[in-house]
Amino acid sequence: MSTHVLAVLVENRAGTLSRVSGLFSRRGFNIDSLTVGETENAAISRMTIALHGDDAILEQIVKQLSKLVDVIAVRELERTACIKREILLVKTKADEKTRQAVIQIAGIFRARIIDVSPETITIEATGDKDKLEGLLLLLRPYGILELARTGLVALERGEKRLAV
Repeated sequence: MSTHVLAVLVENRAGTLSRVSGLFSRRGFNIDSLTVGETENAAISRMTIALHGDDAILEQIVKQLSKLVDVIAVRELERTACIKREILLVKTKADEKTRQAVIQIAGIFRARIIDVSPETITIEATGDKDKLEGLLLLLRPYGILELARTGLVALERGEKRLAV
């Protein structure tokens, strides 16, 4: 089983997300990550769906998604031919003794400090999953108080694009 990333263009209307996610749950497939947002065309949204499965599962999902009325286009993004990113917000403990170490770790990962209080620092980081996991690994000893992740977004490299 490997991780697959699907790009899906859908009609931007009420119930579309429910129908797409329902397709996965009815078949007992888990979604590892699901990100949805409006495209350059306000009538169309783009979903980036990450899932684990073999090629047969992927083929079945693609066929079933293609049959949904709200789905305009669906394509698997090749691992080496796409750019994948995720945004992470993490609030960590940082008193006057540990503040400089936490700031230094954020700098190593090219993350931004977006909020500071006497006892905490909130960091914003963007990157692939490995980079963000590396940042979290180094921050854990200081105490992670809160964490939020966007889920995966991805685009194909070069001239290739998913379009209507």
